[in-house]
Amino acid sequence: MRVITGTAKGTILKAPEGMAIRPTTDRVKESVFAILGERIVNAKVLDLFSGTGNLGIESLSRGAQQVVFVDQSAVSLRLIKENLQRTRMTEKEHLVLRLNISGGMERVMSFGGFDLIFCDPPYNKGLIDNVLGFIDKNISILEGEGLIIVEHSKHEQVGAYRHLETKRLETYGETCISFIAGKN
Repeated sequence: MRVITGTAKGTILKAPEGMAIRPTTDRVKESVFAILGERIVNAKVLDLFSGTGNLGIESLSRGAQQVVFVDQSAVSLRLIKENLQRTRMTEKEHLVLRLNISGGMERVMSFGGFDLIFCDPPYNKGLIDNVLGFIDKNISILEGEGLIIVEHSKHEQVGAYRHLETKRLETYGETCISFIAGKN
């Protein structure tokens, strides 16, 4: 797992032993960021279920203005901080929060609207509905033209929401990426 492009291009990110964290593969990450293109530049990014910080660090490397990393695991928070140092991204605007997503999203609201929200929860645990349901009820967390990028198993469906709609779905083997926006 490495930073694909930008100021930290090629830097190898530290990952945990075993499968406690399932980082987004380089192939999937490269495709996601190709689809996002220049949207990442100067974006305010929320990285939920951050794990190693892979997606948020890639965002900073590509010119995001700010990234808020959120995970409930102490191991993940340590990895995110180590990877920020490893990539020399500690000078960039970022915040690392230890929160349980199920009960901690209200705190994230205090940081204002986000242009991009990455959501990469453990597969097949029903966590996507919790997060998207919260965002749907608190749509101001997503800036006007903002996107939610959800990584999920192909066996897990993204539900229907009052204020959110899936704009694009990409499949990479067992992994799906749903690009979700607010309804106009």
